[in-house]
Amino acid sequence: MCKISEIVQRARAAFNSGRTRSLQFRIQQLEELRRMIKERQKDIAVALAADLHRNEWNAYQEEIVYSLEEVEHAIKKLPEWVLDEPTEKTAQTQQDECYIHSEPLGVALIIGTWNYPFTLTIQPMVGAIAAGNAVVIKPSEVSENVANLLATIIPQYLDKDLYPVINGGVPETTELLKERFDYILYTGSTGVGKIIMTAAAKHLTPVTLELGGKSPCYVDKDCDLDVACRRIAWGKFMNSGQTCVAPDYILCDPSIQNQIVEKLKKSVKEFYGEDVKKSRDYGRIVSSRHFQRVMGLIEGQKVAYGGTGDAATRYIGPTILTDVDPQSQVMQEEIFGPIMPIVCVRSLEEAIQFINQREKPLALYVFSQNDKETAAWEATMANIASRPSPTAALAW
Repeated sequence: MCKISEIVQRARAAFNSGRTRSLQFRIQQLEELRRMIKERQKDIAVALAADLHRNEWNAYQEEIVYSLEEVEHAIKKLPEWVLDEPTEKTAQTQQDECYIHSEPLGVALIIGTWNYPFTLTIQPMVGAIAAGNAVVIKPSEVSENVANLLATIIPQYLDKDLYPVINGGVPETTELLKERFDYILYTGSTGVGKIIMTAAAKHLTPVTLELGGKSPCYVDKDCDLDVACRRIAWGKFMNSGQTCVAPDYILCDPSIQNQIVEKLKKSVKEFYGEDVKKSRDYGRIVSSRHFQRVMGLIEGQKVAYGGTGDAATRYIGPTILTDVDPQSQVMQEEIFGPIMPIVCVRSLEEAIQFINQREKPLALYVFSQNDKETAAWEATMANIASRPSPTAALAW
């Protein structure tokens, strides 16, 4: 078995050979990637079911279709993207031919994540291939079935030297980060993100870090609670809460807290039936370690609904917590599980202050029909966006 350093050196040598530079080669590799996704769709669904209890329909809708759309878009637009871009002349460049010419960076490292382990590995890979880079792929070892599948099928369709897959855990990732890359993309936790940025800094390697956060959900008294709670339930409990932009907690006036609980319960039953554990559409926690962590967040809380778990199958039922203390553990870290805490606030101003006093979230969800309130939230989002952190987005 090749050492990690040898695999990376082989990828760099393949890149230095110049074969990724031609438009024809890039499109051919993308077409092979598209063929892989289509031909191995069943295998991908089976691996996702083993890791996350995702049924075939959800596997397609939540992962496969996004990867196909990404590669289709790149194949269609790449002939346009590779063209030199004309640029305006200045007084000093009147006699020159001025344009912007884009070059591949070199060897990129993509470290995938486990909650959407196929698409969040393949989608960034599409962009790296389209740009003419070699790509070392490190799937998450937590979703081991998808990781093993990627290591098996990618070499069957794509250039083996340019696009190697390296499996393993912390030791292998640590060894990888000792190598010099020209770009690193990582999706996962803030803690690991700091380690990756530290390693990248030794080589001045640019990085993209897509990290987590506690995304708030504000529910105003005047909104349509049925619509709001149905949307919140879908976003929160899809993939058993293991989505980086899932609503992490609800802020609302205490007068509507009980209504929110009842309407969330109604939506859960509509989506997953009376016995959620038997639903084909409801996921499982990815590992025993994560199961124990998420169950620990329920301890000592006022459970209005759910709160049950089964360690043998890594099942945690949709759970709603009420009158949650902002200082409790469930409010100190990203939940990444099917637990919805409700924190009561007395006013819009208190809700905004609550969010601004905490780390920047990935997303902010607001349900309100009050124009003045929505304007205030837009201003809040502008303030959040100005603070250093991962990508943020406002949804209505």
